[in-house]
Amino acid sequence: MSTGSAAPKPGEPGVRSGRTAGPGRGGSRFGRLLHGGRLLQDGAPGGPVLRLFARWVRRPLLPAVRLWRRNIQVRVVAGTLLMSLGVVLLLGLVVIGQVRNGLLDAKERAAQSQAAGGFSAAQDRAATTPSIPGQQDGGRAGASVNWRSTLVEQLASGGQSAFNVVALSLEEPDGAASRGARASGEVDPATSIPGELRRSVAQGAGTFQTYTRIHYTNGKGSEPGLVVGKRLNDAEGTQYELYYLFPLAQEGDSLALVKGTLATAGLFVVVLLGAIAWLVVRQIVTPVRMAAGIVERLSAGRLQERMKVTGEDDIARLGEAFNKMAQSLQLKIQQLEDLSRMQRRFVSDVSHELRTPLTTVRMAADVIHEARVDFDPITARSAELLGDQLDRFESLLSDLLEISRFDAGAAALEAEPIDLRQVVRRVIGGAEPLAERKGGRILVVGDEQPVVAEADARRVERVLRNLVVNAVEHGEGKDVIVKLAAAGGAVAIAVRDYGVGLKPGEATRVFNRFWRADPARARTTGGTGLGLSIAVEDARLHGGWLQAWGEPGGGSQFRLTLPRTADEPLRGSPIPLEPEDSRRNREQSAGQAAEQAAERARDGAARRVSLPVQPGAPRPALHVPPRMPPAPRATADPTALPGSGARVVARASAEADSSEAMASRNAEGEDGSRGR
Repeated sequence: MSTGSAAPKPGEPGVRSGRTAGPGRGGSRFGRLLHGGRLLQDGAPGGPVLRLFARWVRRPLLPAVRLWRRNIQVRVVAGTLLMSLGVVLLLGLVVIGQVRNGLLDAKERAAQSQAAGGFSAAQDRAATTPSIPGQQDGGRAGASVNWRSTLVEQLASGGQSAFNVVALSLEEPDGAASRGARASGEVDPATSIPGELRRSVAQGAGTFQTYTRIHYTNGKGSEPGLVVGKRLNDAEGTQYELYYLFPLAQEGDSLALVKGTLATAGLFVVVLLGAIAWLVVRQIVTPVRMAAGIVERLSAGRLQERMKVTGEDDIARLGEAFNKMAQSLQLKIQQLEDLSRMQRRFVSDVSHELRTPLTTVRMAADVIHEARVDFDPITARSAELLGDQLDRFESLLSDLLEISRFDAGAAALEAEPIDLRQVVRRVIGGAEPLAERKGGRILVVGDEQPVVAEADARRVERVLRNLVVNAVEHGEGKDVIVKLAAAGGAVAIAVRDYGVGLKPGEATRVFNRFWRADPARARTTGGTGLGLSIAVEDARLHGGWLQAWGEPGGGSQFRLTLPRTADEPLRGSPIPLEPEDSRRNREQSAGQAAEQAAERARDGAARRVSLPVQPGAPRPALHVPPRMPPAPRATADPTALPGSGARVVARASAEADSSEAMASRNAEGEDGSRGR
């Protein structure tokens, strides 16, 4: 799995967005690393630290994420809780907004009514109070202030703790240190009456109102309130400002009570909906979980498992249908097992029953073969053919018996520590006469050190003998290379030939029983068609791999990988499946070498150009070799199965034509087949 990281975007964790560098600041080193994308890259400063931090943060969340992915009941209940919480919050906001608006509207109407009555009472009092003639300005101002004090006390006496009254002089709009400021309830007029409201009252003749915070001079905390003001005339005809201040503490307490009630009710509703969703989903999920458990037991071979059906609802119908399906599958599987058992028994019985007549026929054929010198040439040739076909028949019977043992599960592994080099030497010793007749050699690579593994020597030798003989027979007289290697907990043996190779798709079918590359050809060469099938079963019995690779005209390679110790799982092979001398690897190496040569030539030309020209000497012409284009690469066969590890590489068109022509000429001279 490839790893990589990128710098987070602005606004994501780890980035402080919205801050720009000031003049002369080019940004910190952290910012340059972050925005340059180097912070989270491999080998960059801080990359491993951030990855460790992310892993440390993610580790406690893994159980929750795993539970979220695997438990549909948790997802449904969590989704129900989130949606119900959103609905409750939305409804709560709407209800609280409606209640707040209702309380404020009612307070405004009551305040306007109370203030209108007070303004009327103040005007009536000013109209009924006679002015004192002959007073100077100072005396008139003092009388006006006293009159306002009396008015404030009289108006505020009707609403103890319900409202307060403030009277201010019009000459000082800011109200700070005004000699005519009179207030009830120890209200601070300077901070309680907004300046914008005072300017509106001073400039207009109507009633004005606004929301503010009421402050007190006795140390009492401020509270929200509604201020209603109007400009009036006193008994002396002097204009002044009269304000009514209505605290909103009672409305705030009512709104807080409503909020608490809604929060409690909403929490109760959310929990109740979650419990209901849990119970409802449980009724659906429980049968599904039971079905999943029964399916797992059925897949494990317990075909008698059935679901418990109760009721007549949809879940009960599902359970009945599932039980019917399981019953039908059990019957079909039993029929197939009986048929397979009969076939295996038939093959085994026929193989054993043929042993006795085959022995008799073999004895008679040996007698005839020994006396062929006394026969005419045609009869003598017939005696030789009879012996050869009896050899093939005996080999086929042996393979059929071995296959029947694998199918019946009766194959036993007799594993013991062995040195695979000795097995390879015995196999090569038996195949060397065939290689000499074909005109090739068998070379061994990697046998300098012991290659020891716990394996069945007889089965490993059978696998290697099949691979080596196939490589010699289909190697077209070229050398066959056997390579050994060991690394970690695995050992591997690869058999490489340089014959006709395998076409795309053939490496996935070469291990099938009785498979042949060209079924139209007569079966005059090769084995019984079961050798590689038995070899695959032997490799699986060891817990190992038998994999194939090939390319048309470039030969093939079969790789056997075994664990060092029995029952040890394989994690890899010490030998690559595709050999180093394959066509694609050679083209890649040639392309890299051409690029390196061209680069060295360009560097040398540049150095020669930089040298000064000697006077009087002819200037030699610089020759730069052209850069060769890389050769086209061969493509992999898309039909190769990943389970078997088989791989076939397609060849280029020109090489394919020449290889096909060569293969056709060889096929004409040798009437053989490609079966292994």
